[in-house]
Amino acid sequence: QVQLVESGGGLVQAGGSLRLSCAASGVTFRFNYMGWYRQAPGKQRESVASIHNDGTTGYADSVKGRFTISRDNAKNTVYLQMNSLRPEDTAVYYCNAYRSPQAYWGQGTQVTVSS
Repeated sequence: QVQLVESGGGLVQAGGSLRLSCAASGVTFRFNYMGWYRQAPGKQRESVASIHNDGTTGYADSVKGRFTISRDNAKNTVYLQMNSLRPEDTAVYYCNAYRSPQAYWGQGTQVTVSS
């Protein structure tokens, strides 16, 4: 059974950095796509960053230039380096992975940015 486990969340002051990790277990294939979503209280879940098998990356406008997504295919792990964090980045961050036709989600990790 495929499981995605996130780590690296926490409390940080505005301007600080955090690095999130998402490790996939029970995987015998390569995901087509891995990415990060986030959901703030009272808001819809939104895509933050994505990375495809060919290395193509995509970012939400709100995080461009501050967040960097990377992937270690050998470890089935995806990372999100978050710099220059802002209070509005506060949310639960979820790892997402996709291999047609199945999408997988992690349990989420809380990121709180204090002003």
